[in-house]
Amino acid sequence: MPGRASRRLRFSGRIAGFGTASGTRVVLGLWESTPYGAFADAMIERGDGHRMLIAPSDDVAEFIASTYSFDDVRVAPVSWRRVDGGLSVSAGPLHAALRLGGLTPLGRLLRIVPGAIAEHPAWLTAISPAASLLVRGVSTSGSAGNGRREYYGVRTIRRVLGVDASLDGVALGSLRPLSPPVRFGFSSAPAAPAIVDVTTTIALPRDATTAFPRH
Repeated sequence: MPGRASRRLRFSGRIAGFGTASGTRVVLGLWESTPYGAFADAMIERGDGHRMLIAPSDDVAEFIASTYSFDDVRVAPVSWRRVDGGLSVSAGPLHAALRLGGLTPLGRLLRIVPGAIAEHPAWLTAISPAASLLVRGVSTSGSAGNGRREYYGVRTIRRVLGVDASLDGVALGSLRPLSPPVRFGFSSAPAAPAIVDVTTTIALPRDATTAFPRH
């Protein structure tokens, strides 16, 4: 029987969010440490509200789709790499090159908070109302799918200054705010295009039977 600690799953890495002139908004997960190993994923909401997940494996797709809400789930290779001035992401039909800037004022402030506190569910629950006031559409704690509880511990925030992206071979246009907020879960990414260093903690209900691959 797994102990209580095994019911909290930690995903550490980066999340990038941006809007485009086409109305399509994109949230990229670039995960370095998770129960599934390192992986990347893409969540896309078109201007008409259609929500798509692109994940690199059936296991990852199943877990993410059972935590968030999508109209379409695709399994396809997802990769990313650092390039001069930013990063490049390939996720099935999505290709994006992001030009990154420096820390935001809030990003500099967040660096003051010790990591162990910044990622702790109790702290994230306490500050969630304030986070929603500071950044519209953003919460640090909330309910996820299938009785799960989710916590976002952001440690730094950097600006996204530009993007060159296409979906199914069609250019998405120039960088825009991530607005209206995306509707994958209880919280959106910030409206101002940004990439954050984050640890996401997902608390599973006691009767959860989620299994993970061995590494």
